[in-house]
Amino acid sequence: MKFSELIFASRNQGKIAEITEMLAPLGIKVKSALEMNLPEVEETGTTFEENAALKALEIAKITGVPCLADDSGLCVKALDNRPGVYSARYAPNRNFDLAMDKLLAEIRESGSNDRSAYFACVLVLGFPSGEYKAFEGRVDGVITMQKQGNGGFGFDPVFAPLGYDKTFAELGSDVKNKISHRGRALQKFLAYLQEN
Repeated sequence: MKFSELIFASRNQGKIAEITEMLAPLGIKVKSALEMNLPEVEETGTTFEENAALKALEIAKITGVPCLADDSGLCVKALDNRPGVYSARYAPNRNFDLAMDKLLAEIRESGSNDRSAYFACVLVLGFPSGEYKAFEGRVDGVITMQKQGNGGFGFDPVFAPLGYDKTFAELGSDVKNKISHRGRALQKFLAYLQEN
């Protein structure tokens, strides 16, 4: 299956930049829902796959072309895997600086010394026919004691992947894109493109 361009159903500038950078070597141009002024699809699902499928299928139906969408989030063991699918809505006005402060405070208040966490991502390729394919990625790590680094976006400054002593915000996009939850889901998506 060959694409010269894909619609990415996202209004998140960080995600758009990440997906654009990852697909550029394949000659795939990414057009975002943001730049195409497409409607924001409400995430009413209870899983990452449900939310990603809702977005991909709705935009594919509106535009008549295949659409890629993702839903992702941070799952923290001490908080019973919250914020999970509600990661983007965890803080007022999606202010991730406030969200990270809230997260660190909640972990302290939980009394747990377990700082293990993982980022999960499900990418969905939706077709105008209503069919879709899902690709899942996950990266395990720990929540740091405080915010570290200025790169990345979202919860990156408080998440250190296993095997690294730096957060996603400190590692740089080259390393992050190879090992991240979104990078791993994208590798599965790219393998699917090559096989079909």
